[in-house]
Amino acid sequence: MTTLNYPFSESAVRALHAGDAVSVNGRIWTGRDRFHKHFADGGRLPVDFRDGAIFHCGPVVVPQADGGWRVVAGGPTTSLRENQYEPDFIAKTGVRLVIGKGGMDERTLAACHACGAVYLQAVGGAAAVTAHAVKRVTNVYFLEDFGAAEACWEFDVRDFRCVVAMDSRNVSLFARVQDESRRRLAALIGCR
Repeated sequence: MTTLNYPFSESAVRALHAGDAVSVNGRIWTGRDRFHKHFADGGRLPVDFRDGAIFHCGPVVVPQADGGWRVVAGGPTTSLRENQYEPDFIAKTGVRLVIGKGGMDERTLAACHACGAVYLQAVGGAAAVTAHAVKRVTNVYFLEDFGAAEACWEFDVRDFRCVVAMDSRNVSLFARVQDESRRRLAALIGCR
């Protein structure tokens, strides 16, 4: 298990390999469809993402009596929907960690390689476990504009566990699985 502490340095990120288990600590931000479209349309970003992390997540967050917030569910959303935006987001913001679930495309893999970023696979279907890693909600942006699920939430996380699915060396676990599946299918079809 490799520990990554915010700010996430390029050297630490480039040292990772697809398949590595990581524990993320420190500041991360959520961003889904409306957030990415806002960025693509030239909208301002509320924070500096350089050496940071974007988490494809629509958390369930409840207000607290003290005026703060508590995350009760924080599972990843399907990252495939962000493929059209992610390469530019990586290149223009300097973000180091993109966290989500499911595969992302070759353009995102190429952006990770060129810019020193990685795509981390969070565990899908374990939203309460992920929420347990969120120790504090420090801010929220675009809540009124985008709604709670699409807002940009700022979390402090501790021991948020993920697997490197795409590294900065042009290696993708998803491409490996796809290649192996094709190979096995060809072998099965060839046997008939």
